[in-house]
Amino acid sequence: MRRRRVSRSVDHEAVKAAAVSQPSNAVAAYARTNPFMFGLLGALGVLVALAIGGIIDQLATVLVYVGVAIFLALGLDPIVRFIEKKLPRPAAVAIVVVGVLLAFAGIILAIVPILVEQISNLIKDGPKMVEDFMASAWYKDVSGQFGSTIQDAVQGVLDFVQNPDNFLDIGGGVFAVGAGIAGGITGITIVLILTLYFMASLRSMKRLATRFVPAYQRDTFSGLLEDVSGAVGRYVIGQASLALINGILSLIFLSIIGAPVPALLALIAFIGSMIPLVGTLTASIINSLICLFVSPLTALIAIIYYLIYMQIEAYVLSPRIMSKAVAVPGALVVIAAVAGGALGGILGALVAIPVAASIIIIVQKVVFPAQDRKRVPPVVTAP
Repeated sequence: MRRRRVSRSVDHEAVKAAAVSQPSNAVAAYARTNPFMFGLLGALGVLVALAIGGIIDQLATVLVYVGVAIFLALGLDPIVRFIEKKLPRPAAVAIVVVGVLLAFAGIILAIVPILVEQISNLIKDGPKMVEDFMASAWYKDVSGQFGSTIQDAVQGVLDFVQNPDNFLDIGGGVFAVGAGIAGGITGITIVLILTLYFMASLRSMKRLATRFVPAYQRDTFSGLLEDVSGAVGRYVIGQASLALINGILSLIFLSIIGAPVPALLALIAFIGSMIPLVGTLTASIINSLICLFVSPLTALIAIIYYLIYMQIEAYVLSPRIMSKAVAVPGALVVIAAVAGGALGGILGALVAIPVAASIIIIVQKVVFPAQDRKRVPPVVTAP
């Protein structure tokens, strides 16, 4: 009886092997009998893949807008949930929408006039600043050490500006900058509208995403989705709080020491602080170098201030504000920020850290439990 059962199981496995190998044999036979049609189908597949890639490339900007809007909607969702404890969700969403619109309008009305005024003053006082810079003792010391190299470089810049033939090139560059600013404002408006829409329909979007998962896995998937969205939301709120603190303190301190265009430098500090570790350091270096145009002492004071602030942010502010967010290892933060910046610029660097945190949550909630359930090694049957 045992021999018969073994023979039946062997026959069953042979049938399975034959069934698995049958499609591959059929494809090979079709390729031998109709090589032209087989190659044509392969070429059509390549063309379809190239067409899909071209469509995605053309829609890259739209996809970036959608991704950033979803990212911001997840960041605003914790505020909606907090207000929802006392008010219905439509009222909570309406309050957050009005708050976002007022904040956006306030930033534009508060920063744009100051930026325009300070940039105009910078253009007006630019020649005098260059003359003061060339007459400073620090410039003379550097020129004495490096010879005529520095003087030739500065003289070349002055000759370029004084040449009337270069006005057309300068005007074209200004036009390009203006077009870029207009495109940026349009993109910000689109992202703002999409963010408000996604924030209002976030729950329905989550329910729709859950419907794509088999019914027996929906509870697990729904919990995982809530964990990921909660982690992203807490990260956005915490990082925005740190960036706001850095921007306000930079505006106050840089105005006190007489730095050029302090509103613009504060905006650079705010944007840089949205990127953990590398962002704050990069913004601090840029602001300190810009302060060098006033005087080396002003730049030195700015460097000392940012060194002290980065220590306070790393050991006091960040642990308190980001304590409820997902802990991402420091090495992974640097790798994710650099990789995100290389792939998507500033937006890629901003989104890279929450993506890394989401991957960590998925690994902890899905991969590790699946591996922990494998307590018995798989049975390997001899051929």
